[in-house]
Amino acid sequence: MPRGRADGAFFDLPARGTSTVLDMRSWLSIGQFARATGLTAKALRHYDSLGLLAPASVDAASGYRRYSQEQVLTGQLIRRLRELELPLDEVKRLLGYGEGPALEAALRAHRTRLEARTTRLQRQLHDLDHLLAEGRTAMAPKTDPGLDAKTEREVGVALFNYVWTLLEIEGRTEEQEIEMVHAAHASAYHWMKVGTPANRVRSEWQCSRVYAVIGRAEPALWHARKAHAICEREGIGDWDLGFVYEALARANAVAGDTQEAARWLEQARNAAADVAEDGDRELLLSDLETIPVSA
Repeated sequence: MPRGRADGAFFDLPARGTSTVLDMRSWLSIGQFARATGLTAKALRHYDSLGLLAPASVDAASGYRRYSQEQVLTGQLIRRLRELELPLDEVKRLLGYGEGPALEAALRAHRTRLEARTTRLQRQLHDLDHLLAEGRTAMAPKTDPGLDAKTEREVGVALFNYVWTLLEIEGRTEEQEIEMVHAAHASAYHWMKVGTPANRVRSEWQCSRVYAVIGRAEPALWHARKAHAICEREGIGDWDLGFVYEALARANAVAGDTQEAARWLEQARNAAADVAEDGDRELLLSDLETIPVSA
């Protein structure tokens, strides 16, 4: 039976022979849908072939594609994701998530990739500016031998000790707190280059302590967990592990999670019994008394 129109409706005869009447005012041709979503007709045909965005109806005889009004938002989302340079397989995966934490996490991960790409492009622009300004001499590869291992260790120790000097200042200024944060991270950087796993634990511990002192719970927890992960991976115990438990207790106390803080505080006290040196044990136990958690 030929396809007919009457009063704004079309009659669609599927292959099975059942007829349906659909209100054409709620349906869009491929051209109308392309204009509504900002996608091209060619892209829509491609997305259909990939199973990404299929039309709501395809005329069996003419091949005309029709889309529903409800599909417009999906089409617009696909266009926005493609403008963000997400590959089609990733777009298809994201659409399957729907609204919720999984979609948000995937978008945040892509944002991190874009940030890294932006940083790389900025560096390339910087190098290109030098190339334009300096000519052929700028083409020679630049080598940076960096610091030797002995100097790396000396700088790491000096910065670590300087952070302690700042921690001991009563009534620190805001500028001193900023300096303390940067010095702790700089020390950790040098220990990453030449330190032992125990050095890495202590540098992460110090970063956590600095953030706890200035009331920044999230980075305090982050660095404490990093130190704990290194201890577990490398089998580090004794007073290092005890102070890692202390850092986790202190950071959770700053975060306001008293239950979690008390749990780590108990582990720290238990770990103190395994500390070999009496002086180290006393230092750990006295430090635990400064954590504002009721035992």
